[in-house]
Amino acid sequence: MPGSTPPDAVIEVADMLLGRIDDLGLRLAQRFLAELDTYRNEAQVPFGTIRTSCTRNLTLMLRHFTSTAPVDPEPPKETGRLRARQGVPLAETLHAFRIGFEFLWSELVSESRRHATVTDAMLVAVAADVWALSGEYAIAVAAAYREMTSELMLQREHERSVLVEALFTGMIADPVTLGEATRILGLPATGRYVVVAADVPATGREALPGIETALRAAGITSAWRLLPDQQIGVLALPEPREPAALRALRKQHTRVGISPPYDALPETPQALHFARLALAGLRGRARGVARFDDDPLAMLIAAAPVEAERMVRVSLGPLLALPYEERERLLHTLRTWYTAGGSAAEAGRRLFLHPNSVRYRLRRIEEVTDRSLGDPQAVLELGAALRALPVAARTDRTFTH
Repeated sequence: MPGSTPPDAVIEVADMLLGRIDDLGLRLAQRFLAELDTYRNEAQVPFGTIRTSCTRNLTLMLRHFTSTAPVDPEPPKETGRLRARQGVPLAETLHAFRIGFEFLWSELVSESRRHATVTDAMLVAVAADVWALSGEYAIAVAAAYREMTSELMLQREHERSVLVEALFTGMIADPVTLGEATRILGLPATGRYVVVAADVPATGREALPGIETALRAAGITSAWRLLPDQQIGVLALPEPREPAALRALRKQHTRVGISPPYDALPETPQALHFARLALAGLRGRARGVARFDDDPLAMLIAAAPVEAERMVRVSLGPLLALPYEERERLLHTLRTWYTAGGSAAEAGRRLFLHPNSVRYRLRRIEEVTDRSLGDPQAVLELGAALRALPVAARTDRTFTH
């Protein structure tokens, strides 16, 4: 009864209960096991911690009826912090305190009935104090629980971030550490993975806000790391889930690169490299999703613009030096011939030309470039240079005039 002196009879009742506090603590702990599912999980909530908390909190509650000292919020706070660390839901933690106060009230009434001088009026006053104390404890428990939950979340996020970084840098190699890392990150130890890299809109801001939640809703687990210029993530991506992942990524308003699939997490650093090459292929676009496997050559070209420019000069330089109209006519014919699978007849159909006209233009290209379209090596070099031309044109305007 904080703030006023309790009647002597109430003090005597409280003292009687304190005299058998260990038994009361044990009985309350056993009641928790009977009524609360989480508390029955010995691996999660050891019975010893339940009994200790019950005994300690009952002791402090009873001492409120033998003292005028103010309520000490630290013990219930400690219980709240402990239950948060043990993973007991807050609702069940508060339910446990309600059970505890009901148990305390029942014991106070039972003991008072054996004490001749305790009146009903005294019990009414005690009841008011018990429920007031219950409210103060509930507030203290909930506040401490939420503070600890926030602290644990920050710790877990930091731990996850460190582990994700270790995956991307190749620092996790031994099977034991890798197994522990996948457990913490929620990734399967084996499977089909891809790496995603996305450009951030500004330093410190996520490129893909809410992506982990969106993927989880589609049954896809992932782990992410925010860098100053990119947001990178590794996804456990079974083939049936791939369309759902692509839909979630395409909803984002940024550029996204995706690596080829791989099946061993130690390969994550290489996959990150491929994802970044795919991302580089989207330069010049405000948004979009590029998969490295959709066009590996284009990805490599986009990632190396200086080398692309040199390749264009070496393979197509003489052709690009021709007068504009002839150059564009020959380039268009060459592109069409490639897309037609090297068939002059099909290229002619697409260009509305006779196949012999196409062949004439192709011979002119061979003459100018000093390369034979019957030579696989020359076909490969010219095709790569043709693919590189748009990239080279962005860095050197001489290719567009």
